[in-house]
Amino acid sequence: MNNKTLSWIILIVLSLVWGSSFILMKQGLVSFTSDEVAGLRIVIASAFMLPFMVVHFRKLSFKKHLKGLLLMGVFGNLIPAFLFTKAETQISSSLTGMLNALTPMFTIIIGVLIYKNQVAKNKWLGVIIGFLGAVALVLFNDSNDQTGNILYSLLVVAATLCYAISVNAIKVYLHEVNSLTATVWSFSLIGPVAAVYLFGFTDVIAHATSQPESLTSLGYICILAVFGSALSVVVYNTLIKIAGTVFASSCTYLIPIVAIGWGVFDGEIINLYQILSVLIIIAGIWMINGPKKA
Repeated sequence: MNNKTLSWIILIVLSLVWGSSFILMKQGLVSFTSDEVAGLRIVIASAFMLPFMVVHFRKLSFKKHLKGLLLMGVFGNLIPAFLFTKAETQISSSLTGMLNALTPMFTIIIGVLIYKNQVAKNKWLGVIIGFLGAVALVLFNDSNDQTGNILYSLLVVAATLCYAISVNAIKVYLHEVNSLTATVWSFSLIGPVAAVYLFGFTDVIAHATSQPESLTSLGYICILAVFGSALSVVVYNTLIKIAGTVFASSCTYLIPIVAIGWGVFDGEIINLYQILSVLIIIAGIWMINGPKKA
């Protein structure tokens, strides 16, 4: 199999996995609280990655790469996991998936403000267009509680901002580190923190033993943790290496489509204005990922 074919297969699989993450969170919330779903996601993903630590223990300088690993773990996995699940207690999984498309815009903003990256003017226009699409997406939601809808939508926006911090940190501090090594180490740092919170400050055991659908919900969370958090990060970095960042970023276009599809399948209401708002966001992303000159 040549690299081009492999790249397309990886792209489609990743888009399906990440686009399905939001409906998996929703299914986890059937039996567990938002904090419990997030904690279980991180703990299970960390446990899954633990055996790889034997091989990757000495493949980086811990002191040199600690800052990057912490930023990757905390802002790329730990905080977003809690923000996304909390948001989905009040807004639909499809809306959450649509707002997730804001990540590239925040990535470019963080790169400019913190790391002094140079950005072409047409990319800034893409940021503005995407931002307007995001505002429209929230305002045209069918929720009766518009204020509450906006507040919980902002949690998703905050999660995409965290992703942007993580992406820039990986580029700056971990560019020479093997993707699997970085993923193993980042989860080894945040896993114990999530475990202490999960088993020390939530009622996860009680809910797991008392809720009639707890095993089903736990199964969905396991899929989310292993495929949506652990393996997907490694596979995505592999895609970047064989196909480049521009091709890999195409996931951003496909993830909202998958999330919308799952939302419709699950009976969520999606109106025409939301679809148009997503198209505006995607247009902004296209300008951000396009050539330096318009």
